[in-house]
Formats: sequence, structure tokens, C-alpha cells
Amino acid sequence: MAIDAATTRHDDLFDHRVLGEAELRSYAEQGFVVLRGLVRPAGLRRIVGECMAAWTAEKGPYDPRGTWLENALLPDIHRRSRAVRDYYFEGPPVAIAGQLVGPNVKGVTSQLTFKMRGNTRPFAWHQDNGYGELDPYTAVTCLTALEDNDEQTGCIWVMPGSHALGQLGPGLSAAEKRAQREIALAVDEARALPVPLQAGDCLVFSCWTLHKSGGNHAPDRDRRMLFLRYADADAVEVYDGRKPRLGRVVLGRSRFPEVAAYEQDL
Repeated sequence: MAIDAATTRHDDLFDHRVLGEAELRSYAEQGFVVLRGLVRPAGLRRIVGECMAAWTAEKGPYDPRGTWLENALLPDIHRRSRAVRDYYFEGPPVAIAGQLVGPNVKGVTSQLTFKMRGNTRPFAWHQDNGYGELDPYTAVTCLTALEDNDEQTGCIWVMPGSHALGQLGPGLSAAEKRAQREIALAVDEARALPVPLQAGDCLVFSCWTLHKSGGNHAPDRDRRMLFLRYADADAVEVYDGRKPRLGRVVLGRSRFPEVAAYEQDL
């Protein structure tokens, strides 16, 4: 299904806003910022409905025999949900990424990151650039809560200021990612903070910000989140021969013709 060439703001679905000076300062100092209510109730209903239809069709309920990838991730969700495409390509994260990444931005990852009830498996401390090292090192992650979450359901924890440490070791190679190798960085957790979110909130953080999540120990609640990642339109994959990372350009332009043409008709 093609998206109309004319940009639609979707004001009934999303809260189109940008970061204020205090939020920009917080991001620069702490490496993350929380935006409350970025997705409105009508937008949540559409996104949750379409995402759950895709998740149920492929995944079903939590399967204790499955791998962490099978139980927790559904990639390229924008290809299965029009509401996600609208949010990913035209929603408020785009302008926010423009403030943090620069004038030329592409979307490089869209996926569901779920911990359904019964999935008590934690996810260790890591940087997102460890799982997908991109240069320049300005990529940002936008994690949008599809329902209220807290420590019991396995909310995200962050290490404030950890982005100032830079890249902690090389990112996983393509082969290591295919083998589902995991990163588990040794971290002094004395300053770690849980970041519970309400439905529609968005946690934005740097590609170098250390974060983790606990398992879901709630007997009757899920923890469902939409993971979107944005990078410089000319960002290259350090772990894969410095090839340009493919992704739809959402702001400005890319010097790479394969990026400029990628997904423009989606």
C-alpha cells in the first residue's frame, strides 16, 4: 500500500511536537529523554490493533520453547501496519530525530519489542550501536509504549550519562547477529534508573546510552513496545564493510543513490 506523497500530520493520532530547550539539555547531559503522550488514544488504538494482528499471525502467545528473538521481536512492522508507517515516516519522531541527528535523516529499524505475560527473560545491559553499529554515531532510538509498563512487566532501565563513554567495544558482525549472539556489558548499576512509561509515551535515547530490561513477572499484563531507530541519511554499517545502511529518507537527502531510492514507493 503506497503512502500518499503529500505529508499528512495526523493530528488526531499523534502529538506533533519537538524538544524544548530543557529537553535538549537533558538529552545532551543524560543521553535520554521521555516524551509523554506522543501517541494519542486514537493513534494507540490503530497501532495496537494492527500490530497485534501481525504479531498474532506470526507469533501467537509466549512460547517457552522459543528463542529470545522468536519471543520478543517482530522486525519491519511498518510493512504490516499503515498506522506504524504513518508514525515512523511522518509522525513526531521524525522532527525529533531531525533535532538530534541532523538535517538528513533516514529510518533504519522498525520492530515490535514485546515481553508477553510469561516471558520472564531479562535483556542485559547494552548499547543499540552494539547490535547495529552505525557511523556517524548520532543514531537515536525511539521506544513507544503501547500500554502502561513498570518494573513488574519489564520496563526499560537506563544509565544516565553513559552515552558520554562512547562506543563500548565493536558492534556485532552480520554473522554474529544471525547466530543471535547477545551482548551483556558489565555495568555498575548504582546509578541505574527504571523508566516506566504510560501508553503513548516515548523514550528517546542515544545509540551509546546503556540500557536493559527486566523480565515480565506480571501474571496478567503484557509489555508491548514499538521500537523505531533513526540515523544520519548517509550512515554506514561499520559491522558490514561500511556499506550504506538502507532505510527510507524521512528528512533531507542521502548521497547514496541506493538509499535515496529505498522504500520511496512503500
